Amino acid sequence: MAWETFVTSGHPAEARSDHVRDDILASWLRSMEMGVDAATLASRKISDEDEIALRRQHNAHLRRAASAAFRRLEPHLSDAKSIMLLADDQGVIIDAIGDASVLDDGQGIHLEVGGQWNEKTVGTNGIGTALKTGKPMYVHAAEHFVEGVQAWTCAGAPIRNPFDNSVIGVVDLSGPPDIFRRHNIALVLAAAREIEIALAEQQRQDRTQLLEAFLQSKYSQADNSVLLLDRNGRILFRRGVDETTFPSSDKLLVGQKLLPDLEAFNAKDLPTLLPPNVEAQGLERLVLDNDYRGAALFLKCDRSLRRPEIGARRIQPRPNVSEEPIHIVCASPKMLEAIELAERAAQANVSVLIQGETGVGKELFARLIHSRLGRPDSPYVPVNCAAISNDLIGAELFGYVDGAFTGAARGGRAGKFEQANGGLLCLDEIGDMPIELQPYLLRALEQRAIYRMGDSKRRPVDVRLVAMTNRDLRQEIEKGKFRRDLFYRIGVVTIEVPPLRERGSDILALLEHFSDHFARETGRPKMSFGADALKMLASYRWPGNVRELRNAVQRIYLVCSGPVVTVKDLPPELRDDFDESEEDSLESILSGNSGDLESIEASAIRRTIAAEKGNLTRVAAVLGISRPTLYRKMRQYRIDRSVGRPD
Repeated sequence: MAWETFVTSGHPAEARSDHVRDDILASWLRSMEMGVDAATLASRKISDEDEIALRRQHNAHLRRAASAAFRRLEPHLSDAKSIMLLADDQGVIIDAIGDASVLDDGQGIHLEVGGQWNEKTVGTNGIGTALKTGKPMYVHAAEHFVEGVQAWTCAGAPIRNPFDNSVIGVVDLSGPPDIFRRHNIALVLAAAREIEIALAEQQRQDRTQLLEAFLQSKYSQADNSVLLLDRNGRILFRRGVDETTFPSSDKLLVGQKLLPDLEAFNAKDLPTLLPPNVEAQGLERLVLDNDYRGAALFLKCDRSLRRPEIGARRIQPRPNVSEEPIHIVCASPKMLEAIELAERAAQANVSVLIQGETGVGKELFARLIHSRLGRPDSPYVPVNCAAISNDLIGAELFGYVDGAFTGAARGGRAGKFEQANGGLLCLDEIGDMPIELQPYLLRALEQRAIYRMGDSKRRPVDVRLVAMTNRDLRQEIEKGKFRRDLFYRIGVVTIEVPPLRERGSDILALLEHFSDHFARETGRPKMSFGADALKMLASYRWPGNVRELRNAVQRIYLVCSGPVVTVKDLPPELRDDFDESEEDSLESILSGNSGDLESIEASAIRRTIAAEKGNLTRVAAVLGISRPTLYRKMRQYRIDRSVGRPD
């Protein structure tokens, strides 16, 4: 009745009813203003099959990202009288799966590949209204604006680009009215999030391959400002391009589509496509493994302006973060790609998961994201989940009111979520969070609000979450120690920080950086490193990563007396890794009188303990034995945990 009143009168006030939601009424009004005929019996379909094929090809990345979710859900749809649809950013359906009979019925209203379902074409519907509002939306029966679609129910969720948060498509569940459940929206929301995670992984791989192609090309050493573009003309990486060198750098952001598809691009059109005050020096194609990956666009800039160093990032932090600037020293492709991903993730309002071994510098990435939030004086609140007891972590995160528990401070206390309001909350060692507390964290992130312990008052919070871990959370999920839904919520964008041993020449660059730092700090002249010492430092596997390297350089400046660092000046653990004693040499064990299996086993345990710095959990994992077995064998062979040598 409300729909009939509205389409005949055209006045929302007359159609308003307790049974008509505000979002639906607003969509009806838009449909009316755009001239959509409410008596329409079906949507429209693109008639040219070549155009449909071209559109599907243009959205190949979106279809590829959705394929895993669609394969997983398809067997469950056929018995549920439901179909699942994937639409592009124009509301055109590019994929459809599900119940065969429902797919056939859908063709009658062009609910099929090539069907156009934006609001301008067919009014209020799950796909078009989700696209228009950018929100999940269910549209049931007579809530549809055009009469011919009111025999259907649908629920759509927007799919967002993980890096600029723009809506690039919709996943939709449709079928006859009897399949309607309000929680259908939860299914498409989960599918949309899974697609976004797959998109983020695709883009990460694309950037890595493009960067590798550039670094292997003859152009990588040129001292130019450069933009690396993928095959679609989108900027994936930039070097020497910021506000100090280009006034229009805000129009040359990573993720922006700068040029048309490069394979059909005419270089003569380049001057007309670039922003004002930006001039190109040239465009070079980039190939990796005989596959075209994209192009490097070299830009002209004023040499009198300051140019940033390529190998080191210097980022001014907020006053409440640290008094020292952030330094990320790198030139390796994996590390540069991680930095670009972090900077891009900072511009999107999404949660970020940072993964990496202990000591790789995960918190530097969290601080980098915080520095890019664009909010002056925004708080940065770090929390180490492993350093707080299970009994107190809930109160630490969410706060508590007076009398919430024995020992609670009088008057209560705000938790870390409230302290981080308007800024960034960094949860380190997220894998150590108790499983029973994880649903509360998930609820806080979903509702953007918290409840203090002992209180029923809802407190809204605007917090950007960055979680960090050195664990494999997927393995923790299989063990039942981490919730799968929380993993997908905190890992919209996942940044893998590579270990130092995979960063090649970065070891020597970091050595130079820390040497400069500790020379200033200790007031000593800067030391030089002998060739043998440099070779050993470059070859060492650095199980403690950047933190271990920093500590090693600090020790050298505190202990070494000469101006040149030699092998004997290096920390003992570095020398032991290469210059093992005769009794620990595998060759001597096998060739000498002690070549029995027990001696080999004892030596393997000693060497692994030394390499893993006494971390027995990692020692057991490396040796492929359980911790109880490791303890038993250490007692059997009288192995001292602290030094890795017999008593």
